[in-house]
Amino acid sequence: MKRLLAIFGNILLLTMIFLPFGVSYAEEKKISEAELDQMMAPIALYPDSLLSQILMATTYPADITEAVKWSKDNPKQEGDDAVKAVQDKSWDPSVMSLAAFPQVLTMMGKQPDWVKSVGDAFLAKPEDVMDTVQKLRKKAKDQGNLETTEQQKVVVEEKATETIIVIEPANPQVVYVPVYNTTVVYGTWWWPHYRPWYYYPPGYAVGPAVMRGVGFAVGVGITHALWGSCSWGRGHGNVNINVNRYNNINVNNKINSNNRNTNWNHKSNNRGSSASRNKANLQKTNSNRSGGAQRQDYRGRDTQRDQARATLDKRGVSPSEGRKQLKGDGGSKARASVNQANRDFSHNKSSRNTGNTKQTNRASNSSRQSRNSAFKGAGNTRETKRNINRGNSSNRSMSRQRSSGGRRSGGGRSGGRR
Repeated sequence: MKRLLAIFGNILLLTMIFLPFGVSYAEEKKISEAELDQMMAPIALYPDSLLSQILMATTYPADITEAVKWSKDNPKQEGDDAVKAVQDKSWDPSVMSLAAFPQVLTMMGKQPDWVKSVGDAFLAKPEDVMDTVQKLRKKAKDQGNLETTEQQKVVVEEKATETIIVIEPANPQVVYVPVYNTTVVYGTWWWPHYRPWYYYPPGYAVGPAVMRGVGFAVGVGITHALWGSCSWGRGHGNVNINVNRYNNINVNNKINSNNRNTNWNHKSNNRGSSASRNKANLQKTNSNRSGGAQRQDYRGRDTQRDQARATLDKRGVSPSEGRKQLKGDGGSKARASVNQANRDFSHNKSSRNTGNTKQTNRASNSSRQSRNSAFKGAGNTRETKRNINRGNSSNRSMSRQRSSGGRRSGGGRSGGRR
């Protein structure tokens, strides 16, 4: 029984340690439609170029925190000049690009949990995030709150199976950040328990436009600060990078590519202490990095070991959490391993018992044979007497030989002393 408990304990320990890198990915909590709607409502009506930069930047929440502080300490910096001023920082370029928009960084600084949630969602399911943006834009459009204005251009593209709504700055070199009440602009909010938050910039005068729909703060002049764009399409949306614009401003982080546009890939080593457990997140790495650096990212040995130890520490003090982890596929695998261990243990025990039985039988047979030899003929009186007589005769003969030999030996020894 003690051995069985030890086997089960070892299996449970291994399950806890390696769960973050195995079955946990399949069992991660799926983000609901309500949560996605709530999450994307505050930025769904932003211009595509700015939206794409925000989505990329949210995957580096630690960098966002530093950028928010920098922007607060440098309130007069905005546009391309602000992006150039932070080129010496270790931040991801997508975060550097937001230095051009102090208003956006201030908003993100007030919602750090939201920033991380959006980043995690975008890394795990970028298609769902992009589809949610299109869903929200259509609702705002149907409410009459998303139209072309002096600040932005709204383009509706009708396709065979879907409608794509693109939002672009009316002037590519001046970007206006929209201001709107998320509980109004999309119509009556349809998730009572998942109401979205909204943000008005400091000092912004809330006028009738915002009360009814969308207003705009002061425009920001840019040339190369925004280099991202959205690639739309139901079930396969993502963001792209304009390589020329990117390289023109990110002088220390250039992309080596002959293509004019390239797909964005997440650099997991820049995520810092906020590294996601999602398997897909860990596999996303920048396309312009060397193969050796990419392989090192995929390994992530030190990070994984730290996460395993942290996970074990947390679950070790909470047995109920450990029991939760034994539910679903993970629990089935653990129980299957225990059952197999039980069968192996029973088989080994049976084998040992069989071996012991064979040895016992052989010893018993040998003992019986010895006893049979020792007592053979014990019931035959005549045979026994003959054996006794032969023994007595043999003893008398040996006695005479010893007596005769002893006298000859004694004479020799006497002669020797003289």
